[in-house]
Amino acid sequence: MFLELRDIGKSFGEKPVLRGVSLALAAGEIVVLLGPSGCGKTTLLRIIAGLETPDHGRVHLLSQDITGLPIHRRDFGFVFQDYALFPHKNVAQNVAFGLRMQNLPQTAIQERVTQVLALVGLAGFGERPIHELSGGEQQRVALARSLAPAPRLLLLDEPLGALDRALREQLMLELRRILKSAGEMMGRPEGITAVYVTHDQAEAFAIADRVAVMNAGRLEQIGTPQDLYGRPTTPFVARFLGMENIVQGTAVTPDRVQTAIGGLAVEGVSPGEPVTLLLRPEAARLLADGDTAVNHITATLQEVSFRGRYQIITVTTAGVVLKFEMDTAVTLPPPGTPLQLALAVESVIPL
Repeated sequence: MFLELRDIGKSFGEKPVLRGVSLALAAGEIVVLLGPSGCGKTTLLRIIAGLETPDHGRVHLLSQDITGLPIHRRDFGFVFQDYALFPHKNVAQNVAFGLRMQNLPQTAIQERVTQVLALVGLAGFGERPIHELSGGEQQRVALARSLAPAPRLLLLDEPLGALDRALREQLMLELRRILKSAGEMMGRPEGITAVYVTHDQAEAFAIADRVAVMNAGRLEQIGTPQDLYGRPTTPFVARFLGMENIVQGTAVTPDRVQTAIGGLAVEGVSPGEPVTLLLRPEAARLLADGDTAVNHITATLQEVSFRGRYQIITVTTAGVVLKFEMDTAVTLPPPGTPLQLALAVESVIPL
């Protein structure tokens, strides 16, 4: 493995911030640390960087222990939320800063600056003063400056956090393209290896090869964006990814769980054991009067929220509040009306 974190623990005073975190990255992989504020993701990034020292556990890079290696000897790049650009230098001078620290020839510096500015979509911006740039352009300069010295590892801490939503949507897609295409230019054919911190699920899914969801100093789950969304393994991960329909029950057969909203067909449970079920937001479809289906429930429509191409319905059944997404083309009755719903078996997931 390229980078390995082994049983990392860290406390500030008596407050534990990281609790036995282990994580491994392959060369050229982008791993996003995703979680709420205070979950430990930024502290973990700072330990990787060498800005913090773990209370226990080790950091290995290419099988070498770098836990105590000073930050300036790690050859890592950094991109921060506040950009940390030099206001008295122009764009090209900011990008060239790390290259000058490497004592490269001026021609090599100029060539690399031109390359990375083109890579981040700022070709021809070299002479611009920093104060004339938009927030998105400044963030691109910060990324170009970090990429220019061809770091062994790139660390990004909420790099889009200061931007408005529309600009974030645009840049999150471009960031992945930039990181994936920068490797060859930077002399790293395996690609740029990166650890990226965010609390935004959409950002994480758009950028990551794998997402590590953190909660209270621990790794809850790690996997591809498709794996996490398709198969969350804990109630915390499901709720953090916006899936609110979680019900408790008891397995009565290997493929059936009894819950407060009725018996539900599921896949792969052990009879007699308590089970926590996730009902995915797309699980429900509307049944016509007289129709029957597996996982048929009766619920009362409470609210409909229009979201463009889909609508979110809030229903109650047996005192349980559930929310489902339905196509906008589905015609719904007024709130207060009973509904007959079928829940797809593949969308009822044991956690």
